[in-house]
This record gives sequence, structure tokens and C-alpha cells, in this order.
Amino acid sequence: MIERVAGIYKGRSKSSAYKDLVFSVATSPDTSVGTKAQTRQALEILSANLEDLGSSTEHILSAQVFIARMNEKPQMDEAWCSWIGPNQANWPQRACLGVELEGDVLVEITAVAIRPQNC
Repeated sequence: MIERVAGIYKGRSKSSAYKDLVFSVATSPDTSVGTKAQTRQALEILSANLEDLGSSTEHILSAQVFIARMNEKPQMDEAWCSWIGPNQANWPQRACLGVELEGDVLVEITAVAIRPQNC
């Protein structure tokens, strides 16, 4: 009963769901831009991934943001706060980790959300 949505990378899905839980990951398709733009693009993809499986940003329980340049975290935070919105009731738990990412990828975001129709 696990639903999986194929991604473009071999050996992994971009999203999956089991009962009322949705799991997703996103990176920017354009790695020629900076941290803020990559964050915005990854968040747009994350939103679409969640919607594909019956969820949304308002239903994210937990998110992890992997950042290649921790000194640019304020740029990521600006894009994140604009995306997540001002309603604190919709803010998920979030952790940010400084990591080495592949190539010119500066940000990778994972999220766990619920599907309200399955609750």
C-alpha cells in the first residue's frame, strides 16, 4: 500500500506515501543560481510533490534543509519564511544541516507531511 512517485534519479523516488504520511525531497533544477534562488525553486518543487500525493505546505510536520554553505543560511531562511507564510500555526518543525552536496547543488530539502483526507 505504499505509493511511490518516480523521480529523475535512478534508485530513488521523489515522493512516497503510506496511509496518512507523505515523504518528499526536492532540489533546484537550476544549480547555476545562488542559495536563495535554489531554495525557492526547491520549495516550489516540494509544494508540487506534496500536492501530487494529497498534502500541502500547511500539513508539513517536519522538514530538514541541507545547506552546502551554512554562511548563506540567512538567504535560505528568507526564501523559506516567504514560502511557509506568516501563520505560525502552519510552521513545521525544521532542522538545518551544513553538508557537502553533489556538484553545484546548494540546498536539498526533505519533508514529512500528512494527508488530511486520510486522517
